[in-house]
Amino acid sequence: MSDLSLIFVAITGIFLLLFLVIRTKLHAFVALLLVSLVVGIAAGMPLGDVIDSMESGMGGTLGFVAVVVGLGAMFGKLLEVSGGAERLAQTLIAKFGEDKAQWALGITGFLVAIPVFFDVGFIILVPIVYGLAKKAGKSILYYGIPLLAGLAVTHSFIPPTPGPIAVADLVGADLGWVILFGVLAGIPSMILAGPLFGRYIASKINVGVPDYMEISEEEQQKEYDKELPGFGLIATLIFIPLVLILVNTISELLLAEGNLFRSIATFLGHPFVALTIATLLTFTFLGTKRGYTRDEVQEIATKALEPAGIIILVTGAGGVFKQVLIDSGVGDVLGEIMIDSALPPVLLAFVISTAVRLAQGSATVAMVTAAGLVSPLIETLGLDGPVLGLVVISIAAGATVFSHVNDSGFWLVNRYFGLDVKDTLKSWTVMETIIGFVGFSVVFVISLFIS
Repeated sequence: MSDLSLIFVAITGIFLLLFLVIRTKLHAFVALLLVSLVVGIAAGMPLGDVIDSMESGMGGTLGFVAVVVGLGAMFGKLLEVSGGAERLAQTLIAKFGEDKAQWALGITGFLVAIPVFFDVGFIILVPIVYGLAKKAGKSILYYGIPLLAGLAVTHSFIPPTPGPIAVADLVGADLGWVILFGVLAGIPSMILAGPLFGRYIASKINVGVPDYMEISEEEQQKEYDKELPGFGLIATLIFIPLVLILVNTISELLLAEGNLFRSIATFLGHPFVALTIATLLTFTFLGTKRGYTRDEVQEIATKALEPAGIIILVTGAGGVFKQVLIDSGVGDVLGEIMIDSALPPVLLAFVISTAVRLAQGSATVAMVTAAGLVSPLIETLGLDGPVLGLVVISIAAGATVFSHVNDSGFWLVNRYFGLDVKDTLKSWTVMETIIGFVGFSVVFVISLFIS
């Protein structure tokens, strides 16, 4: 088949995917599998090879993603149930003082979303936002935007949240580099989109706690079965896997192969081991040592896998799409076109991810689709090491910008803050766009110094 025909197949496949997700409301998992079948057959692959390619893509992706996302979900669920997120918020607000509660909420969101899903973290912490807004007589956005920015930044940029985990696996990036660049891009993004933008937009949109969300002072202090865990314990549990993974990456740079410390760091810093250690410690120190029975801990962990399962399957389908593109030869042609475009890989990744995000709304689908399309370029150019970490954050940044009415996060914020569509666009959408563009700007500048 000619290169022109393969290009037509690729473009048709992308438009078919968007049509199925947007117009027919077909679940992204099924849509990605169906499009993979169509692309493989249309590209002239033997029917048996199409199936083999799909199996290879699914198995290769889930072998990593299922373990990491599953462990991360269980870790986060116990943190949620134990009141760990609430403890972080209370301690940081007390430390910063109510006059600087914006910064405390931004940092809380940043830390909480490392192990806890975005929407869960928001729902847990929004009563604190309500209480502060009523007490200070300020717009709910004054405190709400910093919290949202902290949650959104980590949700997009820092593993073990599912988005960057999925993209890192699909493009073959080392998680240590992804964490490092995610933090470097995330901190300025959180500051600009959170406390600074929050202060500005609150002066323009003065909105109080919606009537249908009014809660009593007693309810604002959420009841937990046990006394809240300590701040130091929660912070330690969150940082353990991140530090282990980063030490692994740094040891590979600084120490020779065969070095004993490097071998130990490589083992302990592998995401499987690092997250298993963190999860077991969480089960112990937030579970059994705080009065939960082993059966209760097991039940909590099992419930955590329900939302994680959907994300894992969508990511696996993204791996199928990627593998079919490569095995059919479409990937090689796409890679050559991308090289001829003369755009830097980091910029190209951002543009592709942004286009998919605008079209269909879901950040996760935008990430896995963009990663599938960019991966042939990575193989063609032979990119590796830190550059791949930059590509991951670039894709994540593109999948964050321009959140609007086709994004579930848009409506979550719209309801909990009692905003109309126009004001949600002015606040939430602008905040997300700031995060995406600032994050991309940071990694683009870093990419100029890393080849």
